[in-house]
Amino acid sequence: MDTFTLHRGSAPLLVSVPHDGTRVPDDIAARLTPEARRVPDTDWHIARLYAFAKELGASMIVPTHSRYVVDLNRGEDDVSLYPGQNTTGLCPVVRFSGDPVYLDGEQPSGDEVRARVDRYWRPYHAALRSELDRIHAAHGRAVLWEGHSIRGELPFLFEGRLPDLNLGTASGSSASPALQQRLEAVLAAQSRYDWAHNGRFKGGHITRHYGDPARGIDAVQLEISQRVYMDEETFAYDEALAAGAQQVIRKLLEATLA
Repeated sequence: MDTFTLHRGSAPLLVSVPHDGTRVPDDIAARLTPEARRVPDTDWHIARLYAFAKELGASMIVPTHSRYVVDLNRGEDDVSLYPGQNTTGLCPVVRFSGDPVYLDGEQPSGDEVRARVDRYWRPYHAALRSELDRIHAAHGRAVLWEGHSIRGELPFLFEGRLPDLNLGTASGSSASPALQQRLEAVLAAQSRYDWAHNGRFKGGHITRHYGDPARGIDAVQLEISQRVYMDEETFAYDEALAAGAQQVIRKLLEATLA
């Protein structure tokens, strides 16, 4: 449990925020570039943004360690989720800017990657699966909500400006059509944020792997542009901006529980 925290709720909803962690063990941090030691590719404050979900009865799982240690939203086989596009790996060696994570010659070996998977990746996924199974057994259904955020403009990863809110359901396969329609209706009813569904972000490994709507397990990813709730340059949380984003996220989560 030193690699994640798990809050068990009473509703058929599990919120996972796999890129919220910022901790990097000293032996790994010593090998990172000075810029990477700031862990700039963190989904900053995303657990804080979703903290209200516990009021709705949601369970929440939050990792302690940075995606630079291991990316919990990648498969352990490290197959690219977006073939043909720039991306980062299971144990990233490039940042979202395209710059290196590690000092020259300090990248992790295959054995080290496997050790990190055993130490950090497997416990998170075992807990996530166990909690989904518990929720499904208790309610006959479960919704896995993947909370993510990213800088709104990253030329290395995508062209132009990312929409404010990016809903991903693995091109429609990870959630029921009814749930997807309810979520789209919530987004269409508000005018503060622009949005996309299954655009540049369709959902990562967790959404694609755990979503099984035929069994009553829906999985949805929401990738938020960080400009809507924080300062992208300083990584500072902005209470006023965040309050607006939370209103829309709350309506989306309520729609999953409808």
